[in-house]
Amino acid sequence: MPTTNAPDRTSIRLWPLASTVATSSDVVAVPTSPWFTDNENEQASKEKLKTQILQLGAALDRGQSYNPTSGDYYSSSMDVARSKVQSLISLSDATNVPTSLEDIAGEWELVFTTVKHGIFRSSPFFLAVQEAFDYAEEKEAFGEDKATLFFKLHELQTCSWGVSKIGRVAQRIDPKEGYLYSEFDTSIFSLTVIPIIGWFKLLPTFGGCVVTASKAKIADGGVIEMEVDYTTSRPVPGLSGLGKWIWSIKVPVGAVWKLLPWNKGRPAECSVAVKYYDDDFRVVEDKSGDLFVYSRPVVSRDLDI
Repeated sequence: MPTTNAPDRTSIRLWPLASTVATSSDVVAVPTSPWFTDNENEQASKEKLKTQILQLGAALDRGQSYNPTSGDYYSSSMDVARSKVQSLISLSDATNVPTSLEDIAGEWELVFTTVKHGIFRSSPFFLAVQEAFDYAEEKEAFGEDKATLFFKLHELQTCSWGVSKIGRVAQRIDPKEGYLYSEFDTSIFSLTVIPIIGWFKLLPTFGGCVVTASKAKIADGGVIEMEVDYTTSRPVPGLSGLGKWIWSIKVPVGAVWKLLPWNKGRPAECSVAVKYYDDDFRVVEDKSGDLFVYSRPVVSRDLDI
């Protein structure tokens, strides 16, 4: 029989778009990607790590999919995501640590967090609540850290049975005014329905954007020091609100905070450390070691304060 110089089918490899698994009868292509496949022999670049963090953030719904109250599913994905963020931090140099609010000014959206029991905890209000527990005489209740227990109960009461749902979470940093504005969208009764017997909602969906305004400044080491001033709300396009009157309400959290007996006159203060930032990415760490990853938004939103 005539011979040819055609390559043996069992040795065909498709690279870099795919690798192959050879068998005696055929070749099975296994898709790979230079962005999402790790090479043990080379250190991942900042851009590759940022791409992987964005993908993991999307797959984990910014971290909400892993909920230890419900179970350990997705815990391995959360561990990988945390390691990717830490790897990005390890590549940080002096240019990735801000020295003023001007360095990190503008609008940022939360894309991933390792925090448990609610991504709303990126708000300075809840960060201040968390730090306030450090002053408590008793640090634990029912065998659990008091701050963790508080957030777990808050999540169970507000999110776990469909009453409210957290949407967009963002921050806006204004160096001219010296303020950080934390925003999170919440929709009420978005999931309420009659199970099995009906396919219609019991109650209409409504809600808005909760805004917490905090005085802010940069300290040594890229630490953002904040003091909560007030909380207000703004409408979300396409989401019904309770009425125009609610948008004008401004709750003086900072003043009330000092009057609460357990705060003993202390202001509503909190801080986070910026572990990495560049033109479009920012990673901060709170005092409990949880990480929050922000990126510049693709779709910007005005905030009229």
